Amino acid sequence: TKPCASVSSRYTRTGNVNNASYFRFMERARTECLREAGVDHEACHAQYGVRFVLARVAASFAAPSQLSDILSVSADVTEIRGARMIFDQKVHRGESPGTLVCSATAEVACMDAVSRRPRRFPEAILSEWN
Repeated sequence: TKPCASVSSRYTRTGNVNNASYFRFMERARTECLREAGVDHEACHAQYGVRFVLARVAASFAAPSQLSDILSVSADVTEIRGARMIFDQKVHRGESPGTLVCSATAEVACMDAVSRRPRRFPEAILSEWN
């Protein structure tokens, strides 16, 4: 898995990165993963009338990271079905492969931009992963 994003962080008084920051890092990695596959959020809205929203995320924190740490964040699409896209995500500290800091599974839903109801991913988007 190659990193999809490099990140900067906010930290707590102890000098550790605040756990909530990892969710922002992973969002950025998902966006970059989609962009690298040719899927642009605004283009999808304009062409297909859809938006992508985070429906669920489950995370485990394995080790702390500090302000000066270099973090790499990955996002791999593991499943697409109906209106759901599942990502396996990892945050590592240090040189590749580095120390696992956080791992998560994120479920992104495709939503009709007008009705705001779930909608199957357009075929043109699905073809990027087939």
